[in-house]
Amino acid sequence: MTRLTAFALLAAAAALSTPAMAQSLDGRSFSFDAGLGVKYSPEFMGSDNLEASPWLILKNADADRDQPDGLSFLPSLNYVGKRDADDYQDLRGLSDIGYAGEVGVKMSYRMGDLTSYGAARKGFGGHHGVVGELGAKYRIEYSDKLTLWTGAELGMASDDFTDTYFGVTGAESDATGKRAYDPAGGAYIARVSLEARYEFMPETSLMGRLTYGRLLGDAGDSPLVETRNQPSISVGVARRLNFRF
Repeated sequence: MTRLTAFALLAAAAALSTPAMAQSLDGRSFSFDAGLGVKYSPEFMGSDNLEASPWLILKNADADRDQPDGLSFLPSLNYVGKRDADDYQDLRGLSDIGYAGEVGVKMSYRMGDLTSYGAARKGFGGHHGVVGELGAKYRIEYSDKLTLWTGAELGMASDDFTDTYFGVTGAESDATGKRAYDPAGGAYIARVSLEARYEFMPETSLMGRLTYGRLLGDAGDSPLVETRNQPSISVGVARRLNFRF
């Protein structure tokens, strides 16, 4: 999967995952925040080293105030970057993992400023497992320019997913000296987050996101995991794109 294809996948995910997209299905409108920034996060899942990488901003499912409360079903798409073993001293001898796309469905229930959700997706490319989340977000609007979201979610995955990113085959064990490991599926990470959107110019916003994740269960016990703690911080600028139909 090329980077261009991955970016296109993310663009579709952002557009289709917003409640505003649900409006477009009724012939009304759809809008989302699109922009670029910098993300500082673990080099790979389980790494204790952080690195800077581009942050492609395509998001804000909660930005529209006029959406009605209630249950909604929307597509859920995601993208996972590649992992080249030779790029990391601690992973040399392992097999490379390519870019992965994930396609599925997301169910959300909105009640005022609180939105709870569940998502399930099937992977292709880098992994072929089933992965998803259960979580909730709470929106806090300080003004017409500043909006905050606090959130918590539990990430779950099948053993195909956990084996791809946290497992060690017999051949890899011989090559690396790490013990062979075949992790089971289940809850593999818990996350809490704080997101902010500040509209400093009409339709243009400063975006920020602070996330703390902790690997759980068999994923956290993997010999590839250097630390269970998985923090990240992202900052960027986005433009609000509005489409009327």
